[in-house]
Amino acid sequence: MIASRPDAGWWVLVVAGWFMWLQLAQPGTARAQGHDRPSGPPHKTRSAVMARNGMAATSQPLATATAIRMLQQGGNAVDAAIAANAVLGVVEPMSCGIGGDLFAIVWDAKSKKLVGLNASGRAPGAATIELFRSRGLEHIPSHGPLSWSVPGCVDGWDQLRRRFGTRSWPELLAPAIEFAELGFPVSEIIAADWHLAERSLGEIPTSAACYLPGGHAPVAGSIFRNPGLARSLRAITRDGRDAFYTGPLADAMVRYSQSTGGLFTHQDFAEHTSTFVEPVSTNYRGYDVWELPPSTQGIAALQMLNLLEPFDLKAMGPKSAETLHLMIEAKKLAYEDRARYYADPAFSRVPVAELISKAYAARRRSAIDPEHAAAHPTAGEPAQADTIYMTVVDRDFNCVSLIQSNFHGFGSQHVPADLGFALQNRGCLFALDPNHANRLEPRKRPFHTIIPGFVTKDGQPWLSFGVMGGDMQAQGHVQVLCNMIDFGMDVQEAGDAARFRHFGSSEPTGQPAGPGGGSVALESAISPEIRRVLEVKGHRLVSSPGGFGGYQAIRVDLEHGVLIGGSDPRKDGCAMGY
Repeated sequence: MIASRPDAGWWVLVVAGWFMWLQLAQPGTARAQGHDRPSGPPHKTRSAVMARNGMAATSQPLATATAIRMLQQGGNAVDAAIAANAVLGVVEPMSCGIGGDLFAIVWDAKSKKLVGLNASGRAPGAATIELFRSRGLEHIPSHGPLSWSVPGCVDGWDQLRRRFGTRSWPELLAPAIEFAELGFPVSEIIAADWHLAERSLGEIPTSAACYLPGGHAPVAGSIFRNPGLARSLRAITRDGRDAFYTGPLADAMVRYSQSTGGLFTHQDFAEHTSTFVEPVSTNYRGYDVWELPPSTQGIAALQMLNLLEPFDLKAMGPKSAETLHLMIEAKKLAYEDRARYYADPAFSRVPVAELISKAYAARRRSAIDPEHAAAHPTAGEPAQADTIYMTVVDRDFNCVSLIQSNFHGFGSQHVPADLGFALQNRGCLFALDPNHANRLEPRKRPFHTIIPGFVTKDGQPWLSFGVMGGDMQAQGHVQVLCNMIDFGMDVQEAGDAARFRHFGSSEPTGQPAGPGGGSVALESAISPEIRRVLEVKGHRLVSSPGGFGGYQAIRVDLEHGVLIGGSDPRKDGCAMGY
């Protein structure tokens, strides 16, 4: 039963989180306030959040508050993560929702083991290279019905709930249904992202009816309601995941697909399954860094760390030209391997063990010139964008590192019928080259950019973290980890610090195409002197405002029994604990 109004305790959490956002989340204000802080580095936007009983960090305060409330009511970290993810699908709909995919890494405190979940969907059974070529297409469209793959989010929630959760569907989805029915105030950065999609959403009647009240994207501070999504979530509370894959929601999506030229059939939904997978790791300076194997890009972060480990980054400094140059060059090499080898392992042999081995990194490291940027990086020969990231840790130190996405803002731009959510466009990441490892094939998972991260030390949880943002994610993982491990930053400072983003020749920058070595965007806090040194080394610098990802993290301090949270000022969110 959904209450007509949230209780007083709920609003205390919401107001506290909202006040934190107003005070700190705007980057210009945060930098100015940082210089006036009585302690800590001048560029740090805020103190890390500390608590003992539970913590959550998400990209929107209402979702963070939802997770904390679930923990306070006796739910565990998985319960809180599902409830908060459902709320994010309401309050940050361009980035995530039940029309998208999900990946997670869970630390199970009882067994003291990490468990990975790949809850991504597959191409429709009718999707073949021949079909696309017969329509005169050389690439899969980035939007529209031909970019669809089956959404995996709801089944992912169900798998997590069955294996680790303690709460029922009605309990988990009640907060999201309440916000969808009664409305919520749209936050500032989310409102800006919403506005960017106004024209494309307006071209599709069902999408405009759902997301453009009065014909326009909602402005910051206005109240937005989504009754269609509330009805869809209520169907899941009644019938569980079957409502989405064999019940009324599947029926509506297939009918909509048939009416718009899509390829979905009932069989595509009925045969969908998620997959529990073993996370893979490398040891970086005594810390075991864990990622999920392909079809995600997570191992690119492990490859970069292996390449960087022999260099004395600490002596070079956290944002020296030398450090940035080495990180960029490591990224180039890892991403060339990503482009060649990463794919659905059910269809292609992906040499994961070889790619993340120290021996392979040693061979590849010779391609890094400390003085010159590589103009034409190539893949090695191993032996044979919009997303949300969130993390929750409970009082027993169960940890959830979860990432969920529609891919581009509002995914394919299509809202099926009146269901209240956009369908993802992950299918556009398939290649139509029949010789490519990530080539389109029926019922195959596409290559995925979204990656949850986790770090253990001496076999115990140390950090649950992630950096959202398409191709930024693996290089973002490396930057925040080096900030903490090499440069001694705390969990908040590591996310506040200025970042770089390297774009390969095939990655969109909004700038003219560069040479084979791609181009580099730097955040404004990186000094003109460092920029000049990088240009001398051969790096082509470009502008990419807002393209540096969004980070959330919780550090587990087992020595003191304390959780330490950080949240990215580049997003609307916050970390909270109790």
